[in-house]
Amino acid sequence: MSDTRTFYDAIAEDYAGHFRDPLAERPLERALLAAYAEQVGPGGRVADLGCGPGAVTAYLAGLGLSVLGLDLSGSMIAVARRDFPGLRFAQGSIRQLPLAAGSLAGVVSWYSSIHTPADELPRLFAEFHRVLAPGGRLLLAFQVGDVPLRLERPFGHDVSLDYHRRRPGHMAGLLSGAGFTLHSSTVREPEVTRGESPVPQAFLLARKGG
Repeated sequence: MSDTRTFYDAIAEDYAGHFRDPLAERPLERALLAAYAEQVGPGGRVADLGCGPGAVTAYLAGLGLSVLGLDLSGSMIAVARRDFPGLRFAQGSIRQLPLAAGSLAGVVSWYSSIHTPADELPRLFAEFHRVLAPGGRLLLAFQVGDVPLRLERPFGHDVSLDYHRRRPGHMAGLLSGAGFTLHSSTVREPEVTRGESPVPQAFLLARKGG
């Protein structure tokens, strides 16, 4: 976690500038977020875990959800609070959530599980399950693959970090083991013209309980 915090603290301003509107050319992602918001229901209390500079948090709020953005990086949280002053943000670890059991209607992990080692994923998903009320909804986004991406010196900063890629079937099995029921599994092929990594993108929607 220390490496992850240091990495994102270093690149926060550049990252926010580069990904200022990450959903602008992502109609499938917008549709999935809209479907998720409809499942949670208007005013549902949701945590955007690993929120970064807050753009997805703001999008969820615009869909009528009551959203808290949480991120390990204090610099990311500072950017989010500056750019979206009307929303709630807090610094904290997604592995030890500062939230009461059963207190949320929804959890969004939008590419935030990608820095968690494989052997720690069951504990991470158990923590997501803990904070959700019965019937609560989880939306999980990640890159598909088996080989991690090692990102070195992004935006010229002297930091590096591994981005773990996963298989949707394996992740669905881990969610089931944590007490979730899978609602949908969507895989989008890469769109290299938009500057993203040349691997498919996966989105799992799940529900706490049967």
